[in-house]
Amino acid sequence: MKWLDHLEEWLIATLMGLATLIIFVSVVHRYAVGFNSPLQDWLLTIDLAWAQEATIYLFVWMAKFGAAYGVRTGIHVGVDVLINQLAPHNRKKFVLFGLLAGALFTGIIATMGAGFVWHNGANYAFHHALGLDMTDLIEGPTTPDLEWPTWIIYCAIPLGSSLMCFRFLQVAWNFLRTGELPHHDHGHVDGLDDEDPANASA
Repeated sequence: MKWLDHLEEWLIATLMGLATLIIFVSVVHRYAVGFNSPLQDWLLTIDLAWAQEATIYLFVWMAKFGAAYGVRTGIHVGVDVLINQLAPHNRKKFVLFGLLAGALFTGIIATMGAGFVWHNGANYAFHHALGLDMTDLIEGPTTPDLEWPTWIIYCAIPLGSSLMCFRFLQVAWNFLRTGELPHHDHGHVDGLDDEDPANASA
């Protein structure tokens, strides 16, 4: 599932980059309009009232998919002091129970979230796009500043939770086969490979 791993990482990085860029542009614009300059009139015509709302939504999406990434890489904080003191066969049972409980919980959230999104306007949008009967369907609310359908924003719940559920099951299956859990080295910096011994001795 390397393609899914790369897609997950690419999506998180893109969302984070977009949020950072929007915040940076918004702050620079806010300060720039306060200075008397030839560009001031033009800057005042630029409406960035939507920037804060967009940034919030980007961080929500990033958090949902980042949680799934956390399950896959083992960076979530867990209180496992007592579990690690148990005998190996008992520890394995408790770890599997925790992972499957996480999968069950996120699966329920994904299912309920999908139902919420569907009845919050997604059904109207799909029926409209396919030219189907839209009797008794509501268009659904829109966001205050961007005026986007809220069901698009709320899609982060079923999508992110479904991926997180899959990651719990993936980790549980790997743990059942190998007895190993993903472990994140907090001293490791992604993108920096270990130095080649030949180069190190040079």
